[in-house]
Amino acid sequence: MANERIIATYFVETPHPIEAAAESIAGEQSSGTFLPVPGETEELKQRARARVEKVTKLETVDAPGLPGSRPPKGHTGSPKYQRAHIVVSYPYDNVGSNLPTLLSTVAGNLYELGELSGLKLLDVDIPEAFAGRYPGPQFGITGTRKLTGVYDRPIIGTIVKPSVGLTPEQTGELVRTLGEAGIDFIKDDELMADPPHSPLKKRVAAVMREINSLAGKTGRKVMYAFNISDETDAMRRHHDIVLASGGTCVMVSINSVGLAGVAELRRHSQLPIHGHRNGWGLYTRCPQLGIEFTAYQKLWRLAGVDHLHVNGLQNKYWEPDESVVRSIKALLAPMFGGYQAMPVVSSGQWGGQAPETYRLTQTTDLMYLAGGGIMAHPGGPAAGLRALQQAWEAALKGVPLLEYAKSHSELQQTIDKFGKLRG
Repeated sequence: MANERIIATYFVETPHPIEAAAESIAGEQSSGTFLPVPGETEELKQRARARVEKVTKLETVDAPGLPGSRPPKGHTGSPKYQRAHIVVSYPYDNVGSNLPTLLSTVAGNLYELGELSGLKLLDVDIPEAFAGRYPGPQFGITGTRKLTGVYDRPIIGTIVKPSVGLTPEQTGELVRTLGEAGIDFIKDDELMADPPHSPLKKRVAAVMREINSLAGKTGRKVMYAFNISDETDAMRRHHDIVLASGGTCVMVSINSVGLAGVAELRRHSQLPIHGHRNGWGLYTRCPQLGIEFTAYQKLWRLAGVDHLHVNGLQNKYWEPDESVVRSIKALLAPMFGGYQAMPVVSSGQWGGQAPETYRLTQTTDLMYLAGGGIMAHPGGPAAGLRALQQAWEAALKGVPLLEYAKSHSELQQTIDKFGKLRG
């Protein structure tokens, strides 16, 4: 293991010479500090210090992307800010197969360095030694398809709406309606975990009563992702309640429970883990700060999520379509010979985005979730689901949506409503 290295690629912006700024990052995140200290021998630096492997200069700008950076000592006048991509490698022996420490190494105190006016982790190559400790997704795409019985098309689902406020019984009634209409997948909202108005144990009982009853009639079980986000011990207990009731999925808000929380749940879980990334904008929305999804999703795949949200095309948030497409492709790229996780397309989705989603990604290995796009259909949730199914049928057949809608009334109604909203 001694020769293995962790390779991190960054965007940086600095008023300092770019090579010096890169060396500051390498030193800060390994053996160095701002001054030489006793004990940091040449032998130790050879063994433990991070290395700058590559510097690719980009443009120079007049204004900093972030406040607070300091120019070199003695500098007069207004500094220029050099942007670059840099590659830094860290010895595996500094970290070991320790996911929280890996994150601290590649995305830790370097963000605070005074030499930098911008820094973003773009990608990270992780040694295969990590696979010995972290088995990754237990179900992934193949296992999720087997549990849902859905092949050769996206898994179509929805989010329980209203987000909060429904009683367990009301949630169960909604699940019955959607299940009878043929939904594949339903999930709790990220705001809905184990609140007093709908305790998880009661919600599981009400929902699974409907799902198990429907499965007894059709032989097909709707996958429901119960939000078990909580303290680690509570997540294990909640998982066991879902499992004992015949449930087939649990959900966690990954940024809230953390890498260690997800990894511990993965060790305990006998169900797919649906990873919700709420709070993601905090990590990536600023172009000069944070983490790119390419790097982010590798950490969570290692921790063991089977599904991971990627936003959606023409979404209600800030993220451009090209970023969403990159995220989908990143999740589908094999890691350690496997470790595939299912992309979850969600956020302001309705049938109108289905053709473009398929055209740009050329994959059906995804979940396609619509909340209001199903629930707010003029004909009700069941008609909303049929409209979404029809939109994907049109996309996969290569038939224009408006043409397909001529013989599919639910699709026509959803175009009349949501197409005008997108107008």
